[in-house]
Amino acid sequence: MSGEGSAGKAVVEAKGLNPGLIVLLVVGGLLLTFLIANYVMYMYAQKNLPPKKKKPHSKKKLKREKLKK
Repeated sequence: MSGEGSAGKAVVEAKGLNPGLIVLLVVGGLLLTFLIANYVMYMYAQKNLPPKKKKPHSKKKLKREKLKK
């Protein structure tokens, strides 16, 4: 009797979603959500944050400043 019960459960599980597929979908969904959230934050930062001020590091300018001092 116990053998028949386990065989019946196996058939029911085979008809349903595979546990490996469920794990794959969950992990894939989390990864996709993470990537989309990163892209949204990147676009938000590009629009709203001021650009970084870059100091000129020209060798000629550095030499001139040293000579002036």
